[in-house]
Amino acid sequence: MPWAFALALLCMAAAARADIAFLMEEPYGGFGSVNPTGHGALYFNHVCAESPTELRMCRAGERGVVVSRYHKVGGYDWLAVPLVPYLYAVDRVTDIPSSADVVVRDRLRDEYRRAHLMEIAPDAVTKTREAATPRGDWTQLVGESYDRSIYGFQVETTRKQDERFIAYYNDRRNVSHFNLFFNNCADFSRSVLNFYFPHAVHRGLVADLGMTTPKQVARTLTQYARKNPELPFTVFVIPQVPGKIPRSHRVDGVVESVVRSKKYVVPLAVFYPEFTAVLGATYLTEGRFSPPKDAPAVMLPGESAWSMVSRRTLASVDAHTGVDVEDEHGAGLAPRLGARGGVLDDHRVNLERGEGDGVPGRLGRTAE
Repeated sequence: MPWAFALALLCMAAAARADIAFLMEEPYGGFGSVNPTGHGALYFNHVCAESPTELRMCRAGERGVVVSRYHKVGGYDWLAVPLVPYLYAVDRVTDIPSSADVVVRDRLRDEYRRAHLMEIAPDAVTKTREAATPRGDWTQLVGESYDRSIYGFQVETTRKQDERFIAYYNDRRNVSHFNLFFNNCADFSRSVLNFYFPHAVHRGLVADLGMTTPKQVARTLTQYARKNPELPFTVFVIPQVPGKIPRSHRVDGVVESVVRSKKYVVPLAVFYPEFTAVLGATYLTEGRFSPPKDAPAVMLPGESAWSMVSRRTLASVDAHTGVDVEDEHGAGLAPRLGARGGVLDDHRVNLERGEGDGVPGRLGRTAE
């Protein structure tokens, strides 16, 4: 019976399904220490980029796109970058380095910019009239995994929802009105998620003093999923690439960043003890949220929300029945049934095919 149930779960996950994943990205560097709210972006597995400013449905073999709002990059409100370049600044999975330092990161980013992003981030000109790498936030478009770890909060969507999203955002005026407090990257993600799931995500009126932060988006999306258990929902983490680049920091909300930081909370406690007590109470009642500690670590998002939920259910059934679902090589039933030919690395990325482990319905497979 458990075997039949396992096969049924895998068959149910076999149909290609669309997904949207909110990416809560950890802060890094000096600005990340001052403003630890991080960055927010959206990954669509069935939506792809005809260009950084034009969306379309994915074709066979394409992995999807990451869309977000940035500060003063090409004058656009949002920009779209394919998944692999967004995370690793390369076009092919086989070109992803196993480790990186600042030199490797900057070289890969600039090579990708020169090949694909010259209209958005053209060369700077030195005093001697030589071409040079430009400064600015365009670096957040590619190679994000070199600088920070990223948590994905993944929800199943439909083809019809994706087509509506593409039509709406391709037709609307794409001009930047970025504002750190009221029109930031998290506000963009909030608007898009509410476009898919009305009233799912809202601002942090108390814990974030009226702002939208990446942590607030992740928190309210998780709450929405709990209230709608029929909606497949899961969480994954994309670890920062190993190497000599400084590690990123944990994501905090606005009140949380004050309460948890000695350089802020100690002076406040001395001069404004009542106000500090209110902040502490606000954090304890409204501001605490952390991604699950058992979130699977992946190099690339490799499965749909439904497939991951099915695997989790299968593992729970196995734990309760005591039935061994591993084959003679110690590989779990689900990976064995889902695997395709080729050599897999530690993250189950097929190095020969340059794709995921072949489980039907995985993120980035094909459009429905």
